[in-house]
Amino acid sequence: MTVLTYASPFSPGHPFSRADIVWMKWVEQQAGGSIKIQPYWSGSLLSSEHSMPELRHGVADIGLITPIYARGGAHLIRAQAGFYGGLTSFAQQTALWRCMAAADPQFQRELHELKVLAVQGGNLPGIVTRDRAIRTLADLRGLRLRAPSELLAVLKDLGADPIDMPMGEVYSALAKGVLDGVVAPPDTLKSLHFAEVAKYFNTIKIPRGAYAARAMGERRWRSLTDEQRALFERSTEVWEKALAAELLVANEVGLASGREHHVEFHDISADEQAKFNALYERDGEARARALARFGIDGMPTYRLARSLAAHVTDDNSIRCSRDET
Repeated sequence: MTVLTYASPFSPGHPFSRADIVWMKWVEQQAGGSIKIQPYWSGSLLSSEHSMPELRHGVADIGLITPIYARGGAHLIRAQAGFYGGLTSFAQQTALWRCMAAADPQFQRELHELKVLAVQGGNLPGIVTRDRAIRTLADLRGLRLRAPSELLAVLKDLGADPIDMPMGEVYSALAKGVLDGVVAPPDTLKSLHFAEVAKYFNTIKIPRGAYAARAMGERRWRSLTDEQRALFERSTEVWEKALAAELLVANEVGLASGREHHVEFHDISADEQAKFNALYERDGEARARALARFGIDGMPTYRLARSLAAHVTDDNSIRCSRDET
């Protein structure tokens, strides 16, 4: 029997982990008992910030990775997370990632020595705040907000004081008043217990980028048999469908939890949403151009992303052009 370790910074009850468990059971069933996956949860084996180098060095065989939060070495992957304006579904997000990754070899260079097993999108974030309701973009001024890296410049332009930190540290920071709020989807009101430490949620539609989120170290991948590798290749669709399904359920559960904890929900006007969208679009291009300092030409990937997002098909899906596929 081949025993493979799987590591995640999240608890086994988190929506990500529930999808991971669906995937594990599928792999073990399909392998007919010849593969066993041993999970290690809650950061007991793999860290949030250093998961990619840890996987490369064999700390775990398979793990949850977050290259969009990497401190270095994943510059294009971090930047591309800001290229998803106009997309609303997990399927659209993951499809756009694959189109970009197929067109630009820089993606694979940044994921060197890793075999990607699943790509992850997510529910669209809003803004969770501790003590101040957000009704207009002007209400963001002066607030210290945890946000993903692709939104830092946008929020600074709106007068906020954004910072990037691992999501696992946000609950404590909100509870202590170190943070005034966090850019996060409704599912976090339950999954990360934000409804316990925040009073308000603004439903502004903030684009969400996709990223390579589950991977195996390349050395461990090469040690598998051809049959085992083929099984893991087939498992990608299972894993991504499980993630999409769990996140949709978690979104509804999060909204319900927010109502139970008397979180106030506020919408934002169409004009304010349009203003935010324009800032997001402008910043995405600026981030693409700024990659030149790392010797990366990010503009072709940015233009491809915006072109594909503007031509979502009638069934709300994204198709790569023949060249990209």
